[in-house]
Amino acid sequence: MVRPAASPIQEFLASEAAGGILLMAAAAIALVVANSPLAPAYFDLLGANVLGLTTLHWINDALMAVFFLLVGLEIKREFLDGELSTWPKRVLPAIAALGGMAVPAAIYLGFNSGPSGMTNGWAIPTATDIAFALGVLALLGDRVPSSLKVFLTALAILDDLGAVVVIAVFYSHGLSLWAIAAAGGITIALALLNVFAVRRLWPYLVLGVALWLFMHESGIHATIAGVVLAIAIPLKAADARPLETLEHSLHKPVSFAIVPLFGFANAGVALGGAGALTHPVTLGVAAGLFFGKQAGVFATTALALALGWGERPRGATWTQIYGVSLLTGIGFTMSLFIGALAFPDAGSLGDAVKTGVLAGSVLSALAGAALLVTSSRVGRET
Repeated sequence: MVRPAASPIQEFLASEAAGGILLMAAAAIALVVANSPLAPAYFDLLGANVLGLTTLHWINDALMAVFFLLVGLEIKREFLDGELSTWPKRVLPAIAALGGMAVPAAIYLGFNSGPSGMTNGWAIPTATDIAFALGVLALLGDRVPSSLKVFLTALAILDDLGAVVVIAVFYSHGLSLWAIAAAGGITIALALLNVFAVRRLWPYLVLGVALWLFMHESGIHATIAGVVLAIAIPLKAADARPLETLEHSLHKPVSFAIVPLFGFANAGVALGGAGALTHPVTLGVAAGLFFGKQAGVFATTALALALGWGERPRGATWTQIYGVSLLTGIGFTMSLFIGALAFPDAGSLGDAVKTGVLAGSVLSALAGAALLVTSSRVGRET
C-alpha cells in the first residue's frame, strides 16, 4: 500500500522537531565540554582567527545568515501560501506572539533597571526557539493535538519575524553609509529579479553573497541579508516554485548541521559558582523566559479568544494551551544570538546570558512537557 506524501507543514514539523532534538544534544555536549579538561581547547577553537574573523564569528555571522535565510523563506511562504495566508489565521498567533515578547521584556527590565542596569539585553528573553519547542512536542507524540502544533509553529514564525525587526532596529551599530548604499543597490537588483519572475536560483544566491558582504561592512547585522534575500525570491515563477525549492534544500543542512553547530558553539558556559546564577542579567533572562513568555502568550491568547478575535485550536483544552504557552519560554537559539549582539565581547555578561537562557529554557521545556503529559492522561481517563 502506497503511503500518501507528507504535506509541506508535516515535513516542516518533522524536520524542525528532529533538528530540535539534535540541538538539545549539542547544547548538552557543549556544557559538558566547557566544564571539563577540554574547556581550554574548546574556547581556543572558538576564538581562533580564520580569514580575519574568529571561528565563533563565522558561525554567528555567516552560517547563521543561512539560518535567517531559511527563517525568511518560511515566513514568506506561510504568509503567501500557508498557515498565515489570511488575516483570520494570523490574528490569534500574532496577538500571542506580541504578548510573548512584551511581558518578558518588561520582566527583564524589572531586574535590570536603573543607571547601572544592563538594559541592552531586554530583547534576549523575547524569542522562542521553534526547533527546540517542536522537538519537545515531537517527544510527546500524539498526546498533543496537531492543531496546537500548527498554532505553536505560526506563533514561533511570527516571533522570529519580531526578532528580525528587533535585531535590525536595535542591534545595528557604527553604520557605514557607502556599504548601506551598496547593499541597497543589491536589494534593488534582487527586487528586479523578482519583478521579472526570474526562476533560476543562482542569480539570487550570487547577489545574496554580495549582499552579505556589504551588510557585514555596513553595521547592520549581516544575518539580515538572509531575510532580505528570502523576501526577494519568488514563490511562483512560470511552472516552478523557486522559494519552496530552496527552502526544501536548506531544511536539513540548517536543522541538522548549522543550528546544532551554533548551539555547540554558544551554549558552552563554565558553571563556576553562584555568582552567575544571581546576576541581574541571569535572573532577568531566566524569569523573562520562564514566567514572562507563558504569562504573555497565555493571557493574550485568552483575551483574544474572549473578544472573538480568532478560534481556539481544534481539540485543544485550556490546559494544553497553557502547556504550549510554557513551551514558548524555550528561547535557546534566538535568545543566545540576541545575547551575543546585546553584550559582545563581554565575558561575565556573556556567561550570565547563557546561564539565564539555559535555565529559563530548560525550566520551560520540563514544565510544559509535564503539564501536557498530565493533561493528556487526565483527558484519556475521563
